[in-house]
Amino acid sequence: MGKTFATGMLALFGWAWANTAAAQQSEFETQGQKFNTLLYYMDQLYVEDTDMESLVETAIVNMLEELDPHSVYIPAEELQAADEPLNGNFEGVGIQFNIFRDTIMVVSPISGGPSEKLGIMAGDRIVTVDGEVVAGTGVTNKDVQRLLKGPKGTQVTVGIKRGNDPELLMFEIIRDKIPIYSVDASFMVAPGIGYVKVNRFAKSTMSELYQAFAKLQREGMEDLILDLQGNGGGMLRTAIQMADEFLSEQKLIVYTEGRSFPRDDTYARIPGRFEKGRLVVLIDQGSASASEIVSGAVQDWDRGLIVGRRSFGKGLVQRPVNLPDGSAVRLTVQKYYTPAGRCIQKPYEDGVDAYRMEKFERFETGELMSLDSLNLPDSLKFETRLRGRTVYGGGGIIPDVFVPLDTTDNSAYFSSILRKGLDNRYALTYVDSLRASLEQAYPDEETFLAEFEVTNDMIEAFQAYATAEGVEFDADDWATSGDAIALRLKAMMGRNLLEQSTFYRVISGLNESLQRAVEILQDGTFEKANLAHDTF
Repeated sequence: MGKTFATGMLALFGWAWANTAAAQQSEFETQGQKFNTLLYYMDQLYVEDTDMESLVETAIVNMLEELDPHSVYIPAEELQAADEPLNGNFEGVGIQFNIFRDTIMVVSPISGGPSEKLGIMAGDRIVTVDGEVVAGTGVTNKDVQRLLKGPKGTQVTVGIKRGNDPELLMFEIIRDKIPIYSVDASFMVAPGIGYVKVNRFAKSTMSELYQAFAKLQREGMEDLILDLQGNGGGMLRTAIQMADEFLSEQKLIVYTEGRSFPRDDTYARIPGRFEKGRLVVLIDQGSASASEIVSGAVQDWDRGLIVGRRSFGKGLVQRPVNLPDGSAVRLTVQKYYTPAGRCIQKPYEDGVDAYRMEKFERFETGELMSLDSLNLPDSLKFETRLRGRTVYGGGGIIPDVFVPLDTTDNSAYFSSILRKGLDNRYALTYVDSLRASLEQAYPDEETFLAEFEVTNDMIEAFQAYATAEGVEFDADDWATSGDAIALRLKAMMGRNLLEQSTFYRVISGLNESLQRAVEILQDGTFEKANLAHDTF
């Protein structure tokens, strides 16, 4: 009797599943036929010629926007470029550049790339590319990409103006794979305290992080400040690997779940390189996705303190789906959840535009100045795994220690300079005009940091330069912002003269969350936070 009943139930469930699947397939086919029929009639009957490819692409983009803000369409010709930041490299000549006075100026050759090997230098101006004049022609960033990027092994000839030399220097560059770095800077920010700035989660991120850890540990690092401010995310796998470096084995890092995918738990599985020291993670409204996975896992396991402002709030996982013409869709297939069970995806019911503007509206609502402006109902409360501290879901990771946005240096004059990029452009011009003597006077970062000063003459020259570029000097605004502008000028000059990390070492004085993190590690705040970091 029982066996007969069980067999009957299986048959019933099988029949029900088959009917559901058949109904779904029928609906899918009906809507597909409807769409194809419309395309046919537009092609055959519309009053004017139609661009069917453009129409279909527009339809795809709009359909995806109806789903969520992170399901996106990528045309075939853009697919490789879209993947480059995650793959950690691209193929080209290997320079960082700015378009300065309608000319391509080399900010710096990328270390190990073909341009550096040929002797192309920071400050060089690219005048011709394969015989085509590109100076004074309204060249754009897109033009530079088209002209200089290309498959490994191909050749491009550039004519370069260097200094006051009247003759163009001709370089035949064989394009090669060029690395894109994830770690912007790593240095000791205070005795025993290491600092690492990570800008994305890519294939190469962990190898770069391991190198940074090794260097800092040689320099005496006991505690770590991990800066994920402005880090918009990247690869889920890399986020898991990074979190694993801070959590001991068998601790849940993240789990994902979707309509077509059962719950999938991911645990820490290897002895991490930084499981024992005190850890502070910096986040802000630009920290998203993979950054939130790492900070969420650290917070939920009471492993370290999260410092800064509420993160972006992206808790959706995309999977690439290739289409027949070589294009692709990154389709949201799952949501991810932190170890305490939080889905930190913020609402997106009001449409894509409102969703993207939300992080900018936080200033208007006062959230960047005070957490009191946030509505945090009990329904969003969760408890951390070891100490039972209260944390919140429903739209980003809320920091343990809030750091308000520092607006004391803000002024209209400073904002105009930043919008026009005048600090960077002036720094390029200054360093380029004195490069040989500056390199001799400041051969390394330590010498530059200790001895280089932005003099009154430099400041006056910069003010005159800004005026010539349409930003009138304002004495009151300079009184408010002058010190910050001077510090940025030094940072920009250091980056152009030496390394990317030089910029961050100089500018650290303006990073209010970093300064607060150092205080937390030095004034006893970390020990009072009821964490479990010493149990890992």
